[in-house]
Amino acid sequence: MNIRIVTDSACDLPAETIARYGITVVPLSINIGEEALLDGVDISREEFYTRLPTLNPFPKTAAPGPEVFERAYQRLKEEGAQAILSIHISETLSATINSARIAATQFTQIPVTALDSTQLSLGMGFIVEKAAQLAQVGKNMEEILAELQETMKRAYVFAALNTLEYLRRSGRMNFALAAFGEMLQLKPLLHMNQSVASAHRTRTRSKAMSQLFEWLKTYAPYQKLAILHAGVEEEARALYHLAKSFFPEGEEIPIVQITPVLGAHLGIGALGFACVSKSEQA
Repeated sequence: MNIRIVTDSACDLPAETIARYGITVVPLSINIGEEALLDGVDISREEFYTRLPTLNPFPKTAAPGPEVFERAYQRLKEEGAQAILSIHISETLSATINSARIAATQFTQIPVTALDSTQLSLGMGFIVEKAAQLAQVGKNMEEILAELQETMKRAYVFAALNTLEYLRRSGRMNFALAAFGEMLQLKPLLHMNQSVASAHRTRTRSKAMSQLFEWLKTYAPYQKLAILHAGVEEEARALYHLAKSFFPEGEEIPIVQITPVLGAHLGIGALGFACVSKSEQA
């Protein structure tokens, strides 16, 4: 069966991976005042992070509507798809998966399965890539979903943020907590696994980086590991040299700038890891 994979622009997969497996990426939206931009289509990552500090009003993000997914499913059906697996950013972070579910119900020409990745960024991207690899070797939908459920348990994203300001301005964090954190100059950390997003705080950037390495040690060894950053490529490359002993041998070592639709919430200076452990943590 020809199973095609659909995802959204929050997956942060490199363009060559998307092309290699014929993955369809549905862009989320970024609204900057009167500008309505499609993530990864109408604005580059470099341009976004250059503009972000001075944007007024602050950018807002939005999920695609069900009709956008239906059009994507129709194109794939016309290309010969016999079934579609649509994998999206965690429901705890975005309404995107709900739009995909509605579209999957309304689109009846071929079977469509909508799956919550339970992740964001390359944490989701690695799950999407796995699904595409399994589909390419002829696995059926039941087999793919079973393997993905196991992969999702071992997928983590954890990052240090420079500031709480962007979370506050985007409306994703209680204003009083954000202001309190800024006053104390606390450095926030975010951790994501199986749709559970938790926040941690340290006093300094160096302590925040130490916590990242504690998590890095906890979840090792890895099937997949990548560095994520928001507008701080030099810091990301320096982080790789500190963490290179953790990277799987023979695997590509992606250093990925977080897509604008996520950067609008995390802010410039976010730096961390996306990974899939070799074994589930106790």
